[in-house]
Amino acid sequence: MTALGFLYPGHFAEDDYPRTEQLLGSDIRVDLVHTDPGEDTHRVDALHEMGAPERLAQGVEGLRLTGAEAVVWACAGGSFVRGRRGAHEQVRELARAAGMPASSTSFGFVHAAAEIGARRVALAAAYPEDVTALFVDFLRAGNIEVAAARSAGTVTAAEVATWGEAEVLALAREADVPEAEAVLLPDTALHTVAHIPALEKDLGKPVLTGNQVSVWEALRLTDRRVNAPALGALFTREPIVQV
Repeated sequence: MTALGFLYPGHFAEDDYPRTEQLLGSDIRVDLVHTDPGEDTHRVDALHEMGAPERLAQGVEGLRLTGAEAVVWACAGGSFVRGRRGAHEQVRELARAAGMPASSTSFGFVHAAAEIGARRVALAAAYPEDVTALFVDFLRAGNIEVAAARSAGTVTAAEVATWGEAEVLALAREADVPEAEAVLLPDTALHTVAHIPALEKDLGKPVLTGNQVSVWEALRLTDRRVNAPALGALFTREPIVQV
């Protein structure tokens, strides 16, 4: 049994995680601890505060009790707004507090893009343009070229959490360009796990989403690779454990 731990801010699209656990197979457990998101708004200052060390520390003890082997801060905006150096420091502090390997959704995107060989991507973000621009900078610092970026301009995570497949697909289509090797949807408040097969079929290329990438990053930290095609091209890489 491999136990994966996640710190997830608030209550928005957390049902993506038990869905993912079902698709991964019986020897992987996904444990979610909710952190206080603070003010629900896609402003840079609020996102910075959402990922403050004291907020993350509040969830660490709960994860220890689950027996988690690694922890991921399952929030893209609450990490990349700090810049690459600040996001590194954030996960270093989280690892020290938790006593286990740690990462975040933002770094998960960089590692996942490398895993599928995508050096040029399209970014389909629910955020306002200024927040999206910070993620573009973060990706470029990780040697990922952003060929195109689309900002939906939503104000809150609660709004994003109401979106269904039609809205998610429309955003991805608007962002996609022929030269992009993958399409990224970073917001972990967006329900995406159930829609990944449809997204990849429609776009004809790999799709990386916030909650999908968060789980993959936790598996990477525990040195696990799982073949689960229903979770997209990211979960069909070698070496694999067939489910």
